[in-house]
Amino acid sequence: MSRRIASTRSTVVSAAERDIRSRLGTHDLDFTAMSAVSNIYRAGTAVRNHMERTVLGTAQLSWAGFTVLWVLWIWGEQETGHLASDAGVSKGTLTGVLRTLQSRELIERRAHDDDRRRVSVRLTRAGERMIATVFPEFNRHEALAVAALSRAEQNELARLLRRVQHHLDDVENSH
Repeated sequence: MSRRIASTRSTVVSAAERDIRSRLGTHDLDFTAMSAVSNIYRAGTAVRNHMERTVLGTAQLSWAGFTVLWVLWIWGEQETGHLASDAGVSKGTLTGVLRTLQSRELIERRAHDDDRRRVSVRLTRAGERMIATVFPEFNRHEALAVAALSRAEQNELARLLRRVQHHLDDVENSH
């Protein structure tokens, strides 16, 4: 399988995009949209992989585990359904993540008094210490990831990506 489209070199990616146009040019496709979306995906994957290899790997946290700790740190105790949604994972994935975090004594699960099927999750003191220690380093690597952009470009990128997300939310909610 070709690694050209996953390259970090812009000249290689540009050549790959030309190859794609050449191969699919007879189809009625929106190549500009294809390029934009594939670059969103590649950039997100590159950031995630970098964070997992560096900051999160050192802390022995998965991306999902880190995100769960961060959500609980910012917004406090959460029911599992809300936590899965806020962390951007399925309820099934959340179950495994919570099992791992609980085994490390970073979170506690608690059944509700009135409905035992409802479970809330909160950080333990160890979980609070973990996220308070990891997040500043994570943020330093966030800054590193966008260091090639000016502050104005970073703001514009964030604004444009929010626009894409809001539009897709609107599309999903209209169905």
